[in-house]
Amino acid sequence: MNPEISQAIQAKMRAGGVVGATIDAFLAAVAKVAAGERGQIPESTIEPVAALPALESLPAAGGETGALLNQLAVIKLNGGLGTGMGLDRAKSLIRVKGGDTFLDFIAKQILYLRTQGGAPNLAFYLMDSFSTQADTLAYLQKYPALSRDGELDFLQSKVPKLDAKTLLPVTWPAAPEMEWCPPGHGDLYPSLLGCGLLDRLLARGIKYLFVSNSDNLGATVDGRLLSYFAASGDSFLMEVATRTAADRKGGHLARRREDGRLLLRESAQCPAADEAPFQDITRHRFFNTNNIWIRLDHLRAELARRGGLLPLALITNSKTVDPRDPASPKVIQIESAMGAAIECFTAAGAVVVPRTRFAPVKTTSDLLALRSDAYRLTEDYSLVLEESRQGQPPVIDLDSRHYKLVADFEAAFPHGAPSLVKCESLKVVGNKIFPANLVLEGKVEFVEKPAGA
Repeated sequence: MNPEISQAIQAKMRAGGVVGATIDAFLAAVAKVAAGERGQIPESTIEPVAALPALESLPAAGGETGALLNQLAVIKLNGGLGTGMGLDRAKSLIRVKGGDTFLDFIAKQILYLRTQGGAPNLAFYLMDSFSTQADTLAYLQKYPALSRDGELDFLQSKVPKLDAKTLLPVTWPAAPEMEWCPPGHGDLYPSLLGCGLLDRLLARGIKYLFVSNSDNLGATVDGRLLSYFAASGDSFLMEVATRTAADRKGGHLARRREDGRLLLRESAQCPAADEAPFQDITRHRFFNTNNIWIRLDHLRAELARRGGLLPLALITNSKTVDPRDPASPKVIQIESAMGAAIECFTAAGAVVVPRTRFAPVKTTSDLLALRSDAYRLTEDYSLVLEESRQGQPPVIDLDSRHYKLVADFEAAFPHGAPSLVKCESLKVVGNKIFPANLVLEGKVEFVEKPAGA
């Protein structure tokens, strides 16, 4: 790579307060891009994963679970703003059920495990971003017992957008914040190392790590998975779910022909000529839920062996520096996925979990389902589907023209969510205000008649 590019990137990232491990990881990725790599994974280089163990088939958690929980750290990825839902603060501050937000549920689950689950030493942290840290930490002051060592979070880094022609960091004086982008949740590894948390956890006797997204309340600590992972001796375990037609365009798990290692292939890594097999859900059957289990001592050894870097597969996105202005300079954004680390370990596995462990809130339709009586609160502060639903959540499609933003959604349901426990599907077209005590059953559609009809 041209030394001028390397020096310019280092200078910008240091001035932006980015830690050294993240700078090193980003420079390694830029060097690949400069050499012509774009992170493409052709179909000819991989094989589908035919079968995997299922969570339901694993042995029940045994008496060792308490000891294992005391060697566990839980990290929630909390860097996202709810901008897609009209918010300008941490998405985890959205109210989910009753008066509780995602952060309330997460905090109560951790405290329950410590007090009732026999795991007083269970460690907990959030990976915040520069945008979410202040609001998150202020909110969590209501749970003073949540922090065991005076720390509750560490920061996800940021990386510069690169000029598509020169690979130099782009400048955009009209909005300097747009010169930066998130590095993807693959930044977990250099951030853990760079802030020193990885070594501090190991020094405390923490051996296992469970990571998931803060907006996925289905991703609770499961004793069977922890026991299975510990007994396997593996370095890395990914929870996957079976792809459906709705997941055709999403990434999938595969096995590399060259060495037999598991890997992830995201849509941005698929050559255009391979789009058909990529979207074939009968060929590539499993997708990553982003619920990940990691042996911390193995991670530390692998980082040491590789000079502090995990060679995560590239994800390159071509955009404009101001995504709202197609005439602004073209840039390359380089990202990496946390789950891509599965191919960095010799001993890595995956387990198929029910779709209930993958319930992220991406839209207000998702939020309505959680708020309804289709989900109930358990003793350990988990939200689970009512048993009568037999594992199938209601399928909800709210008109994005009227319900995309949380403020509009709240206005449409001033009396709370309708009863959906017996509702198979709900589709709303148009703008409707829902009354109190509404009970919906079976397949329901509300379609607003055009004016004058």
